[in-house]
Amino acid sequence: MFDGNFFAILGAALAFLLAGAGSAKGVSIAGEAASGVVAEDSDKFVSVMILEALPSTQGIYGFVIAFMIMAAMGDPGTVISTAKGLTLLIAGLPIGIVGLFSGVYQGRVGAASIGIIAKRSSDLVKGIILTLMVELFAIFALLISILMIGRV
Repeated sequence: MFDGNFFAILGAALAFLLAGAGSAKGVSIAGEAASGVVAEDSDKFVSVMILEALPSTQGIYGFVIAFMIMAAMGDPGTVISTAKGLTLLIAGLPIGIVGLFSGVYQGRVGAASIGIIAKRSSDLVKGIILTLMVELFAIFALLISILMIGRV
């Protein structure tokens, strides 16, 4: 029942579910701020939409790692060892956990940056840079998960 396949699939699920939940929450936080700005000035829609979309990358990273874990399991029907399954489970955790938190925090910084756009549309690049600083840690987690999968 709890064979290597179970643990590997759990790792893939956690990588995507946690990172995806962080992205969903982050996008919603930024989206709430964006809605207020667009309600006041619809010409700022594109600028605030860019900042709202940035937290979605964590979910994409989680999807990539889930896909890589599933690919590392081999052909469908192949039963992998418990050790390999546990290793793949652990490999999914960096992007899952970091993606969960960084998605939310990136959404908060995105919302604050949307506040910048509300006052000065010309400062979009500054808001993007501030929001992308949080992204850096999700990229590190993505790379660690990739390296861990590559060691299996």
